[in-house]
Amino acid sequence: MEQRNPRTAARLIFDAALRAADPYQAVQRVMQRQGARLRVQEREYDLTRFRNVFVVGFGKASATMARAVEDLLGDVLTRGWVTVKYGHTIPLTTHKIHLHQAGHPWLDHNSLEGTRRILEIFDAATEHDLIIALISGGGSALLELPVAGISLEDVRALTDALLRCGATINEINTLRKHISQVKGGQLARRAPNTALIALILSDVLGSPLDTIASGPTAPDSTTFADALAIIERYALRGQIPPTIVTHIERGARGEIPDTPKSAEALFARVQNVVIADVTLACDMAVQTARALGYNTMLLSSFIQGEAREFARVLAAIAREIVTSDRPLAKPACIICGGETTVTVRGHGQGGRNQEIVLAAAIEIAGMSNVVVLSGGTDGTDGPTDAAGALADGNTLARAHQLGLEARACLANNDAYHFFQPLGDLLITGPTGTNVNDVTIVIVEAL
Repeated sequence: MEQRNPRTAARLIFDAALRAADPYQAVQRVMQRQGARLRVQEREYDLTRFRNVFVVGFGKASATMARAVEDLLGDVLTRGWVTVKYGHTIPLTTHKIHLHQAGHPWLDHNSLEGTRRILEIFDAATEHDLIIALISGGGSALLELPVAGISLEDVRALTDALLRCGATINEINTLRKHISQVKGGQLARRAPNTALIALILSDVLGSPLDTIASGPTAPDSTTFADALAIIERYALRGQIPPTIVTHIERGARGEIPDTPKSAEALFARVQNVVIADVTLACDMAVQTARALGYNTMLLSSFIQGEAREFARVLAAIAREIVTSDRPLAKPACIICGGETTVTVRGHGQGGRNQEIVLAAAIEIAGMSNVVVLSGGTDGTDGPTDAAGALADGNTLARAHQLGLEARACLANNDAYHFFQPLGDLLITGPTGTNVNDVTIVIVEAL
């Protein structure tokens, strides 16, 4: 057999994972049309009974989803509004659905404008209308209208504090939902008599409906008391605006109605459908690695925790394979999916995937047959233009020749400026999808 290049193989495996999570194909899998009959999983809709069919969307993948829906239902669509992260419209053209760009992960005025336009559609809809909502990761920032008394700057400050303290995405969304007029099922509440189909591309482990994009169309399982507990857990009282603390405390005392729960009748007219998640991407990565000749294992699609600690575990598994062919014999490939967090202590630039690879590079130094790649399926990792990075056992030696110190860069959370001079950033550009992160470890036979 021709000798494989493990770096090239890792990129091929990652690209296959991206293709599996393609939102256009995912929409087509769950939504089929025959004339005036629209079938979405087990439910059928008679399109002739609707006076208007509206499309709304928010999230990094919603532009691609919008194109799929318009290709299927363009002749019956009335109009639509979809808000995506800057640069994530890709080269897409839609005719009846307006594609609007806004800020992520920090809200901006375009986020608020997009939300207002979406709410105009919801507030005008009647029992004679159908709304199709396209939801994907990033939707928490792209759909937002804070409650009265909380400003856009307050929400930005909260998001920044939560990202810096290492809060999980579930914890971040719990707080977001309880200072919002649209999250946690409250968007569905805006059109009480209208049929609503929500197609959801999941970027949350296990795909809980109330967590993806902060669950705007789903019953909310979290409470004001949960939100207050997160503030206490991370000692955030002095770090977030007092307007937010006061609002959460009032809610916890029962002075403000909580978000809608599963028993509420409004959800009988809502169909929430998860159309793709990280497990699809991981499964395709496994298939591709095996086709390339690797003994392959999906370690987990539920990876969480601190990025650099996860990296040390991966490096330990790689070392076990190198020395004893356990848990897989060489040539081996380990696949993981999930979403880690970074507790930011430095002032550098990077993201969780770049931090995983930098921390792993330190641990695998000298193991020339080991490669680690980690990337975000949306094509962005933190506030950078990279999806992630790639390293092998020779990375530290190459970096040393350029005067780069890996441990110093890791301490400063500056993985981007470590990998950029090496040419080892994973650059995909916006991918049009968003289903968490995929990490690949290859141990090649010597």
